[in-house]
Amino acid sequence: MADKRKEESSEEDIVIKMIDEDGNIFYFLEEMIIPVDGENFAFLIELHKDHDEHCDCEDDAIIAKIVLNDKGQEEYIEPTDEEFEKVRAIYEKILDEEE
Repeated sequence: MADKRKEESSEEDIVIKMIDEDGNIFYFLEEMIIPVDGENFAFLIELHKDHDEHCDCEDDAIIAKIVLNDKGQEEYIEPTDEEFEKVRAIYEKILDEEE
């Protein structure tokens, strides 16, 4: 994904717009921020435009590293494999604790 921008859709939901190298637009709901080693990572769930309660689609989820660009705005980038594994382990631990 090339372009990543935060869009406020309501006071509580944060929707992230991502544009890939082919110009395809995807929207993700920022479910949670997970701090790891002094950096923040977002757990994002893809929003499907045709998703409704009768849809049997699976939610696609990704983990993105949050960085500040040269304009001081947040951008979402792909984490390294090592960062991904650390964040995934913490996320799974959070889920286990919630059960």
